[in-house]
Amino acid sequence: MPELPEVEVVRAGLERHVVGRTVERVEVLHPRPVRRDPGGPEGFAAALSGRVIEGARRRGKYLWLPLDGGDALLGHLGMSGQMLVQPRDAAPERHLRVRMVLDGPRELRFVDQRMFGGLSMSPGGAELPPEIAHIARDPIDPAFDDAEFVARLRRRTSGVKRLLLDQGLVSGVGNIYADESLWRSRLHGERPGDGLTRAQAWELLGHVRAVMGEALAQGGTSFDALYVNVNGQSGYFDRSLDAYGQEGRPCRRCGTPIRRVAFMNRSSFFCGVCQPVPRRRRVRPATAAVPD
Repeated sequence: MPELPEVEVVRAGLERHVVGRTVERVEVLHPRPVRRDPGGPEGFAAALSGRVIEGARRRGKYLWLPLDGGDALLGHLGMSGQMLVQPRDAAPERHLRVRMVLDGPRELRFVDQRMFGGLSMSPGGAELPPEIAHIARDPIDPAFDDAEFVARLRRRTSGVKRLLLDQGLVSGVGNIYADESLWRSRLHGERPGDGLTRAQAWELLGHVRAVMGEALAQGGTSFDALYVNVNGQSGYFDRSLDAYGQEGRPCRRCGTPIRRVAFMNRSSFFCGVCQPVPRRRRVRPATAAVPD
């Protein structure tokens, strides 16, 4: 699934190419991508047609385009969604689901092979769609509160990787960048949050931010043709990965083969030497009551 750097690359591309454009007409070619819109395909198309796109914003992995009148077009790429800016006469993509014809020579296309992503209108959502108001800010958001994140992280008893994936604590971090940040921090993903020192928590946040910044500079991580920017170009941060997807390859620090274990229906990759498995906490038996 695209993570924060990949979604930010798409947002930046939309900002360059579609802001200020009017949506002349909308064609919904498959109903599933607009399944969350209460108006259905017809209502979605009618509500979006004729609107001017006034911005391109993001919260975690969600994108939204503020529109004139105070509404917004809200989108999520899901597993394989793409927002492509194409010439009007370009051949339709095989998995083209929604076409938004803009004034001028281009159109905005939503392409989604697996159709886990989607688009919907958010009434009054130009500043922040209420549908995603519960999602925490991300580490590259200028308004992200570093001290609050560190304090909340260190109060939690769950494993630190699970906490990094908690969108109510910090948004935009997915499986790839969690593994990379933990490898750089020499922390195992099962290390409980309340078992981190303050210095370790601050260091981890620094690595999360650094990994995302490096990935963003390289256009994100593209393992196949599904992860592309608005011009259809792939990112190449996958060449810089130290842990994720590196099972059996030597750790770049110590040479120990990278391990893979199952995690939340996904996989975790780590170095068994640099990131030792934490000891299990002992559960203290309840003290028996002493009779009077």
